[in-house]
Amino acid sequence: MLPVLARRPALTLALLVLAAAAVLAASLTLGSAGPRPAELWHGVLAGSDPLARALVLSLRLPRALTAFGAGALLALAGVAMQVLLRNPLADPYVLGLSGGAAVAALGAMLIGAGAFGVQAAAFAGALGATLTVFALAQGPGGWTPTRLLLTGVVIAAGTGALVSLLLAAGDPTVLRGMVFWLMGDLSWAGSPVWLLALVALAVPAGVVAARPLNVLARGDVQARLLGVAVTPLRGVLFVAASLLTAATVTSVGAIGFVGLVTPHLVRLALGSDHRRVVPAAALAGGTLVMLADLLARTLLAPRQLPVGALTALVGVPLFLVLMRRAQPAT
Repeated sequence: MLPVLARRPALTLALLVLAAAAVLAASLTLGSAGPRPAELWHGVLAGSDPLARALVLSLRLPRALTAFGAGALLALAGVAMQVLLRNPLADPYVLGLSGGAAVAALGAMLIGAGAFGVQAAAFAGALGATLTVFALAQGPGGWTPTRLLLTGVVIAAGTGALVSLLLAAGDPTVLRGMVFWLMGDLSWAGSPVWLLALVALAVPAGVVAARPLNVLARGDVQARLLGVAVTPLRGVLFVAASLLTAATVTSVGAIGFVGLVTPHLVRLALGSDHRRVVPAAALAGGTLVMLADLLARTLLAPRQLPVGALTALVGVPLFLVLMRRAQPAT
């Protein structure tokens, strides 16, 4: 199946678009409350039920589109990190970017910062975590993918400890809400416009930059020989991965493993050409988070599960499989 998809990228993208549309339709139709699907859509399309229209257009649609935008941005951040590290195990969550953004955003919340302050702090935290990983991983022979990955795992553990300390120091009355937010919570999702706008900017930019990304993924030496400005491109990828991660953390909290799962599966299906990888990863990541959010709302309805816990149930086993495959044969 995978070789067939690799030979027909247009078919794969079309299938991903259909999958996203199907999950979006299910997200608008299913929920813990409201009329049955047939009655719901009759009331929406005929305009005879204001409650049904409000339920679909004001509650479920913004939440589903926010989930799609967040998943797409996390997948694109994962693509950028995997190019930087030349390692399929790289991911904003595993490498501490999500943790750095969460620590900074949570700290800004605790001191009473406004929305812009929280977003700026999250961006600074994600960028700081990225720079810390690369600074600490610098060795006599330069960076190696294994050293970067291990350093990122340590930084992720450290940010997790800082999050625990900040939660312990916070207001107990809002502790549960903060915990759910940190595990990925879309119950308070606002307008998805700016997340979708970032996706609309990032996907074409990634497709335009596909050639230098393809070359950089093969190594710095080869990239320089082929005329790629390695240092500026690395800087752009640093900032892009941090910005995309910060945007998702401030909107929906820390949702893990999306940036690991989707780019890797897309590369298995379509190859490593970023003209295909970038749009396919965005579609797959958005669909995955939409599906996780739908399950979070419906599995134990009316109770809601944290979206990040559901994505981790998929991401952790896959991460372990990839780790095993990455080990050299003995």
